[in-house]
Amino acid sequence: MNDLSKARATTLEVGEESEAQRIDNFLLRQLKGVPKSHVYRVLRSGEVRVNSGRVKADYRLQVGDRVRVPPVRVAAPSSRPPARPVAFPVVFEDAALLVIDKPSGTAVHGGSGVSQGVIEALRAARPQAKMLELVHRLDRDTSGLLLVAKKCSALVELHRMLRDGEVEKTYVAAVKGRWKGGPRELRDALHKYVTAKGERRVSVHAEGQSAVTLVRPLEAGERFSWLELRLLTGRTHQIRVHLAHAGHPVLGDDKYGDFELNRALARQGLKRLFLHARRLAFTHPVSGERLRFEAPLPADLTTFLETNLALSADRL
Repeated sequence: MNDLSKARATTLEVGEESEAQRIDNFLLRQLKGVPKSHVYRVLRSGEVRVNSGRVKADYRLQVGDRVRVPPVRVAAPSSRPPARPVAFPVVFEDAALLVIDKPSGTAVHGGSGVSQGVIEALRAARPQAKMLELVHRLDRDTSGLLLVAKKCSALVELHRMLRDGEVEKTYVAAVKGRWKGGPRELRDALHKYVTAKGERRVSVHAEGQSAVTLVRPLEAGERFSWLELRLLTGRTHQIRVHLAHAGHPVLGDDKYGDFELNRALARQGLKRLFLHARRLAFTHPVSGERLRFEAPLPADLTTFLETNLALSADRL
């Protein structure tokens, strides 16, 4: 722990990248290694001042605000190795947003046995960036479009748009069995729980959170079907649990899938979850322009479809 006997308060001026950010989140980002409970304690005590006045934890910063940050004790440095910079394929970038094509097998953030994820690698690769924050998440084994905010005002607005259903997220998946009945809405409520081994899981439960997945079959074969899926809610593992409950687990799903089938498919070369975040559409939070992005299907998934569903390139 650091010695506070000669430490002094510092004053930070809020820049454009932190506009509209809550003061508590701003402090948590500035005071790396400080326990969250201590950050809230100095806020409540009035030791943190904005423009010389006391503020509550939910105060949203404005450009030019002057924030007084008191000296605080910082925990000993983590033994975790520093993040390694990684360059991910960039689909779009401007001053407020970054859209990347995330590969399968890469977590979006570190934790739970993962030393680093996409966001840590991006920050390491872009040390000059004042802010990089995930707008939403993708499962580790899901590939495709991932949205990152470079300004807090953009992050706040995009989170609002996600809550209000104004961001169109479309996925494609290959599943077990022949899909019957055409387009369908899956509305099973989902409940999160933790297994005896400490692993996070989700199940269909009447008292769970509401969840809606729109399913449109693209091709139905005897053994496998190829589906397009649009999320109207963003629950953990939503697509995977909905499809498994419908009797069509996603191929390669190591949590909710057909494990025997997965082993057979792995021997044939499909060694990953067949779920890809293909399209994103939303209104730019700053310019108001309507944006639409698409990430092509990875080569290994394309090869599987061509081989097992006899699909030509123009249908993929």
